[in-house]
Amino acid sequence: MKLMKTIFPHPLLTVLLTVVWLLLVNGFSTNSLLFGAFLGILIPFVTRPYWPNAPRLKHPFKIIAYFFIVFWDIIVANVIVAWLILFRRNSDLHPAWVTVPLELKTPEAITVLAGTITLTPGTVSSDISTEGHAILVHCLNAPDPEAVRDEIKSRYERRLKEIFE
Repeated sequence: MKLMKTIFPHPLLTVLLTVVWLLLVNGFSTNSLLFGAFLGILIPFVTRPYWPNAPRLKHPFKIIAYFFIVFWDIIVANVIVAWLILFRRNSDLHPAWVTVPLELKTPEAITVLAGTITLTPGTVSSDISTEGHAILVHCLNAPDPEAVRDEIKSRYERRLKEIFE
């Protein structure tokens, strides 16, 4: 078991890097698979000293549901932002800065939340407080900033807390 942990310090990252390599070469061949696997083993092995504490997931299978929720929200937000840009005047938009207090404690969960907010069109995570207790979000159109804050906390943060903490 110790040998496997030495060779594959982050097995999920190894698989992910291999898949990403296959997607980048845009084709499947034995050579591409072998080279992707080589990169998937080499990169985590070389970067192992920079990962002193491996992220722990309490419920890793909930990531699948989270992925589909975020994917759906990105599609819906694309349509909403397109509609806002095409059919609304700038004077009718209500851009806002929203401070979202965080209950998340792990840096990985906070990073995933910030990435999720930024991936969703119409919002961008701009800053995280130095203690990690709040995240600053800019919204393209937020007539009710408190509703945006509550939606981020209930839709994303609650699920990430189940996954990571």
